[in-house]
Amino acid sequence: MLKIVIYTANLCPYCTMAKKLFDKKGVTYSEINVDAKPGLRQEMMQQTRRRTVPQIFIGNLHIGGFDELHALEMKKKLDSLLVVD
Repeated sequence: MLKIVIYTANLCPYCTMAKKLFDKKGVTYSEINVDAKPGLRQEMMQQTRRRTVPQIFIGNLHIGGFDELHALEMKKKLDSLLVVD
């Protein structure tokens, strides 16, 4: 099964939109809330070199944030990333 991970934060509208898009597609994901525990944002930043949330991984591929996720959806490229070979 394809692993999707979303780093999120409390009160983040872009995080909510990313999760709603995955929910609409019927895709399961793991959410890591960086506000929940000290050090999680630092962990995310080490992996992504970015401070903002959401940060989205599909498998080992770092997608970026909601803007990049939405762009993939608009270009009809997101579904092909969600398919397990």
